[in-house]
Amino acid sequence: MASSDVDQAVNLLRQGGVIAHATEGVWGLACDPWNEKAVNRILLAKKRSIDLGFIVIGSEPAAFQDELDDLAPEVQQRVVASWPGHITWILPSKRFPDWVTGKRATVGARVPGHKQARTLTRLFGNPIISTSANVSGSEPAVTMEEVCRKFGHLVDFVVPGKIGSAVGPSRILDARNEDTIR
Repeated sequence: MASSDVDQAVNLLRQGGVIAHATEGVWGLACDPWNEKAVNRILLAKKRSIDLGFIVIGSEPAAFQDELDDLAPEVQQRVVASWPGHITWILPSKRFPDWVTGKRATVGARVPGHKQARTLTRLFGNPIISTSANVSGSEPAVTMEEVCRKFGHLVDFVVPGKIGSAVGPSRILDARNEDTIR
């Protein structure tokens, strides 16, 4: 992961671009969650309904402090203790737009256990959308070659890298009741 590649990706995100990047278990498509046009590009690329909502990732738990503040202290501790890691938590949304939340009062949030993904969000300065690089209903890309073949023409940049050792997309738990969503 050359710093120039990550810098280029962050600059594209700031300009409203869409990138592909490696995560713990699959490749992801990413954009600025507050840029509706960029989010719509991901929806079109994935052939996905806006009603499903998106996962956002941050570089550290503090990136989601607004959402964590609405949880009981013991629940906050459990969520924070799982990060960085391959677990996404459904949290109360305090600031994410409807096109990110699927018009729900919650948002899926994660601090990934993948250095490149955390570096992207740290340098971007805010959480970013990171959704598996797949057409809805199909298997996500797990190699750079696969993501380039399937999405290279639909994204502004593919950040060179490799996925981590996790298998598949992240586990999703609901922080309000600890139900397993995925």
